[in-house]
Amino acid sequence: MPKTLTILAVLAILPAGAAVADDDCFVPMANWQPRGAVEDLAAANSWTVRRIKIDDGCYEIDGRDSANRAIEVKVHPGTLQIIDIEYEDEDDRDGPRGSGRKDN
Repeated sequence: MPKTLTILAVLAILPAGAAVADDDCFVPMANWQPRGAVEDLAAANSWTVRRIKIDDGCYEIDGRDSANRAIEVKVHPGTLQIIDIEYEDEDDRDGPRGSGRKDN
């Protein structure tokens, strides 16, 4: 009986843990693309960069898109694939960010 409870407890935890880790990037630093490549990605997408930082092991670009909307873009550090784009809507200036999400 205790073995069954242990297995059920592990199964109950796995989906929650997988969902939390989904937005994280687990890439050794030796495999990261250089910061300049992230700047080139932003320029290729006509984004104005305010800041590039590292968040949850991913590159994160804060800036504006070609329509001058505030954006936050999460980028995989090894492949430079866009993981997530969050748009800050005009109506949400004082509210929560990311009401317009684009998942790739």
